[in-house]
Amino acid sequence: MIVTLTINPAIDRIFSVDRLAFEDRSYINSIRESAGGRGINASRVIQSFGGDTHALLISGGDSGKRLEEHMVGCGYPTTTVPIGNAIRTNLTITDKHGLTVNLNEAGPELAKSEVALVERAVRDVLGEASWLLLCGSLPPGVPSSFYGKLIAMARRKKVKTLLHADRDALREGIEQQPTIATPNQQEAERLLGRTLLTRSHYLEAATQIRAMGAESVVLSLGSRGAIGAYADGLLEALPPRVDAVCPIGAGDALTAAYTWSCTRKNNHAEALRWGVASGTASARLPGMNFASLPQVEDIYRQVEIRRVE
Repeated sequence: MIVTLTINPAIDRIFSVDRLAFEDRSYINSIRESAGGRGINASRVIQSFGGDTHALLISGGDSGKRLEEHMVGCGYPTTTVPIGNAIRTNLTITDKHGLTVNLNEAGPELAKSEVALVERAVRDVLGEASWLLLCGSLPPGVPSSFYGKLIAMARRKKVKTLLHADRDALREGIEQQPTIATPNQQEAERLLGRTLLTRSHYLEAATQIRAMGAESVVLSLGSRGAIGAYADGLLEALPPRVDAVCPIGAGDALTAAYTWSCTRKNNHAEALRWGVASGTASARLPGMNFASLPQVEDIYRQVEIRRVE
């Protein structure tokens, strides 16, 4: 069982427009609304691949009621922790050329008692878990050490952990030695305090982040694939060239497929290959949709894995 935590879920409103242009009008082709959040997205992908998953999330206010309605019939078990404030609404605008604008609210303020309820919910499901995925931003009121605390808790229960976060939550989480950390390029740049421009920069960054505490690191680089840093060295995953329609959510697809592959006893190279294939296949789809397993398999056969000497 892969357990995901989304402590800052959202109602995602996705506007597809004819084109995005500075200081010019655009016309809306379609509007779609769905339950959003990195952990929810990961559970959606894992379930579609035939994996077992359980999603933990918070919910509050009218937007929370809409979130829960969207989760009905999702096909996997969920645990919802009620809070007093309304969850956030995020806005994504994307055009047919793949240009995307993502506007996210910070999220609701959580009281200390509500943070404790989330922690208890995680503790209650760890007995059934093989993996715990800690994904996304922390809303106001949640200390930056929260993910790190859950990583330590999971380790005591012999549950593997994946951390996909940003800023202080990423830094403090890595210090607690998660099984794997999966920052994207921008998150890695903020963590390390420098710009990453070249292949050598990416290799150095993945190595440095692993040295900060994570057992393994997958540095996601969008259309350039990913770098995996492991105890036995570095791997580079190179995807085929595709026409990216909407890259938002591709990182969630990568982390989900990577973990799903790990539960199938695949080695690091195969897990990295599946992850990059899933992210690449999902980026080809309009809106914020996730590729099916057959769509991912088509890309998987074209992903090249290289060991970095």
